[in-house]
Formats: sequence, C-alpha cells, structure tokens
Amino acid sequence: MITLPADLTRALERLAAADTLLVALDFDGVLAPLVEHADDARPLPASAAAVQALAALPRTFTALISGRALGSLRLVASPDPETLLIGSHGAEAWTGPNAQPLQLTPEQAHLLARAREAVNAVVKIHPGTWLEEKPAGVVLHTRSADDDVAAAAVDAARRRLGELDGVQVTDGKRVLETSVVHTNKGEGIRALRGLTGAAAVLFAGDDVTDEHGFAALQPGDVGVKVGPGDTRAPFRVASPDEFTAVLEMLLELRRTRQAR
Repeated sequence: MITLPADLTRALERLAAADTLLVALDFDGVLAPLVEHADDARPLPASAAAVQALAALPRTFTALISGRALGSLRLVASPDPETLLIGSHGAEAWTGPNAQPLQLTPEQAHLLARAREAVNAVVKIHPGTWLEEKPAGVVLHTRSADDDVAAAAVDAARRRLGELDGVQVTDGKRVLETSVVHTNKGEGIRALRGLTGAAAVLFAGDDVTDEHGFAALQPGDVGVKVGPGDTRAPFRVASPDEFTAVLEMLLELRRTRQAR
C-alpha cells in the first residue's frame, strides 16, 4: 500500500472540501505509463476507475489536458462522456456536444504545411525518428532513436522551424512539438476553470510542457508533478502507480465530505 506524504494528504483534504472541484490531468506519464509507441499507451485500470468515479460525484468535473491530438487522446484514454478534453496543448478542446472543432485560418494552414515539410526533411535523414501530424501542428518523435541521433534531429528541426515566422516550438520528453496555434496547458486550465466554475483545481503532469499548467494554478489548488525533473508544482509523486493513490485518496475524501 502506498502512503502519501502528510503535506500532500492535508492538501487533498482541503481540496476535497471545495464546493466545485476540477480534476485536470495529463495523460501520458500520469494516468498511463510512458511507452515507446504512443498508440500502445493505456491508463492504469485503477486510475481510470478513480477518474470515472470522481466524474460521477456532484459538483466534480474531470478533464484530460494532453499534448496529444483529440483523436489520439480518445483512442488511448477511452474517456467517459463526462470528461472534458483539451488536446494539442490547448489548441483543441472538447467541452460538450456543441463544442466547435478547431479550424485553421488559410495562413495557419499554409504555415502548418511548411512546418510539416521542415520536420519531414529531418526525419528522412535521422533513423529512429518519426513525424506525428496534429490538426494544428507536427511533432518530431525521437524516443526510438539513439541519443546522438535524437539530439542532432532536434537541433536540425529547430533550425529549420526557426526560419518559419509564427510557429510555436516546445520541447518535451523525446519530442519536439510544433504548433501554428499559440497556446499552452495553462490557458487550457484557465478556460476549464471558467467553464466549470471550479473553486479549486487538481492538476497533475509529468513533462516540461505541464509547467504552464502548474503556473496557472491559484491559491487553494493542488499541483502534482509525476516523476523526476525540475518543477514549480508544490507536490511530487514518483510514478503513475503512486499517482493512482492520489486519485483514490481524493475520491475517498470527497465522497466522505459530500456524505455529511
């Protein structure tokens, strides 16, 4: 049985008492262990069950905030209909049946095509790297490449993309993210807070791209970093398995609080 630090337990107790609560989570590295091939990722069953149970509680909203495109996120996460979705680091959103799909301007579409060409040219000459297309961007994946090849590919891609005015480039774990829509997970959290009217937010992430999300948290919110690395999150757990314990404790505390 995993025992959570006392300060994190106290923070979850305060969070569970919020009138309206938003539980916003990154997927890869938080709900699901990191894997070499993105399509193979699946949430830990206990974490998925806890998220589903939280979504069923009164005045409790759940959301996934991911760098994945919405289509990819739905494929691997199989989210409940009640779970709100933010994809492509905030460029895409699903907030209900009436949510409008992302539509690029002609200028953005042209810029995206040029970014795709730039990254594809790098992939062709760096074995083990590959390109992922998203509605608002492209991603250079280097997890399957040797370290020196990966570093060279990232440098080459960064140089090529630096020649394109208006492209947002973000580093991640063995990825280089490119987007023609300038946004981040922090903006996604702010939008979800406004949409749900949440009085408090739990946000958990594992990557450098999640730091924008931690920066968007307010007093009374709880940020949890999953895994190693510098972070502004006040709390940390070692792995997705340990984060399951965070979700299960929050679920138990909120159920108990609402039963009073």
